[in-house]
Amino acid sequence: MLPFGINELPHFQAEDPLHVVEVRRAEELDTAFATMTSAGDDALIVLEDSLVLSTLGGQIAERATTARLPAMYGWRKHVDVGGLMSYGPSMEDMQRRAAVYVDKILKGTPPANLPVEQPMKFELVINLKTAKALGLTFPPSMLFQADEVIR
Repeated sequence: MLPFGINELPHFQAEDPLHVVEVRRAEELDTAFATMTSAGDDALIVLEDSLVLSTLGGQIAERATTARLPAMYGWRKHVDVGGLMSYGPSMEDMQRRAAVYVDKILKGTPPANLPVEQPMKFELVINLKTAKALGLTFPPSMLFQADEVIR
């Protein structure tokens, strides 16, 4: 589910076995999952924009599990509501860093003088309840490396 065009994906080659299904509204989810199922897709990577992040995350996680499609997300929020796994920036860490910026601005530092920062902390979160529902197991080494495992 992409908020941008396929040509914007880095290193995309036309012959890659990648099936892109774009969703912009909740009403499009049924068609999207029917398309993925009929195409024989084996898994789902959710690349989200603010719509997906704020409103469709739980619905996508639920439908992916129902369709037996293991799904990976960029934000842990989706794993908290039933998604299989996520790897991405820590929202908590980013909010903490934003608070530091607000503090500096309120103390008089001009925003133009503050450097642009990239996320510094990334987290891997795995939902074993969803894995069990999908009939999947994770190797112990991966569970050990996860920042959080939801049981």
